[in-house]
Amino acid sequence: MTNVDATTAEESVIAACDALLADNDPKSMSAVEFLGKQFDAGLAWVHFPEGNGGLGLPPKLQTRINARLQAAGAPSPMARNPIGYGMGAPTVVAHGSDEQKARYLRPLFTGEEIWCQLFSEPGAGSDVAGLATKAMRDGDEWVFNGQKVWTTLAHLAKWGMLVARSDPDQPKHKGLTYFVVDMEQEGVEVRPLRQMTGEAEFNEVYFTDARTPDSERLGEVGEGWRVSLTTLMNERVSIGGAVPPKGSGTIGIATKAYQESETAGPVERDELMKLWVRAEVHRLTNIRAGQNRKTGTPGPEGSVGKLESALLNQAVLSFTANLLGPQGMLYGDYDLDQPTTTMDFSTPQKAFLRSRANSIEGGTTEVMKNILGERVLGLPGDVRTDKDVSWTEVPRN
Repeated sequence: MTNVDATTAEESVIAACDALLADNDPKSMSAVEFLGKQFDAGLAWVHFPEGNGGLGLPPKLQTRINARLQAAGAPSPMARNPIGYGMGAPTVVAHGSDEQKARYLRPLFTGEEIWCQLFSEPGAGSDVAGLATKAMRDGDEWVFNGQKVWTTLAHLAKWGMLVARSDPDQPKHKGLTYFVVDMEQEGVEVRPLRQMTGEAEFNEVYFTDARTPDSERLGEVGEGWRVSLTTLMNERVSIGGAVPPKGSGTIGIATKAYQESETAGPVERDELMKLWVRAEVHRLTNIRAGQNRKTGTPGPEGSVGKLESALLNQAVLSFTANLLGPQGMLYGDYDLDQPTTTMDFSTPQKAFLRSRANSIEGGTTEVMKNILGERVLGLPGDVRTDKDVSWTEVPRN
């Protein structure tokens, strides 16, 4: 379904949603079953090609689809599989073979197979291209050895998106290759990293002679950095580019706390309104960016949303914690738990603690500012003395 005008496209999408709901009641069937029907109708990622969960229509129509279906009680695929839905699927569609698309996309969307992202390492966090995990070719397979860190939901994942160093003699950006790895195989060890919320949604992952077939490589050998940019740019949109209903999300938590406070006065009201305006500007900016976004790798607008999302969440939830007074320091027990989602804002205290990670995950605030300074404002880039130097010659921690 291509080359249709905007009005016809929107009408066709609404009609497809109504037909899906007429034949499938999300309140009386399992989430997996309903999401499978949604995928088959081309309403999973509407801008993807037909047969891959899409209809080849503009990405902005997905917001209309999600609102219509979730108003009827449909489950959220993003909540069930955030890394796979927001980052894995766009990467597979952009760089995967027809066989990979057919194998991965539907169970990814339904949540039957959870995905994780294996990029960051202890010695390569913000500088992802400096990673050291090795990928050695062995016939029709690749063998991996190394360590990854801050891997969200790795304890649940069936598949991992792994960037590894396949040629250490090349400069760091050119010696990387991108793979899809079975997380349940022998040689993959997942260890929880306990956060200050008491939970461990992040993990360390150790590879000891783990393997994957060459057929599970995404992109060409040595093109891992180019493929990883697709994941990273979609990650920023996924984290910071959401368009929630007006007044919801973290600003909704703050508003509720203000309404329930017995001590809040004009000063707190003024501060809340400033934050509410920031939240609304952020929401509207994301709507505009979504309308302008093209299919494929997003542009730097994803970094705008990600940067402001992190700063705004922290400001709003710090304000909320202050509103709670002494109650803001009461969190409950710290029993170790490995959650099934990254979106648990069950209490203001928990949301406040979790928001500290927002300025690190998906690219640090400093990295986002560098991207915007260089790619949007045209400022001179950082001095990069290792750009054309073999990775083996670059000093590392």
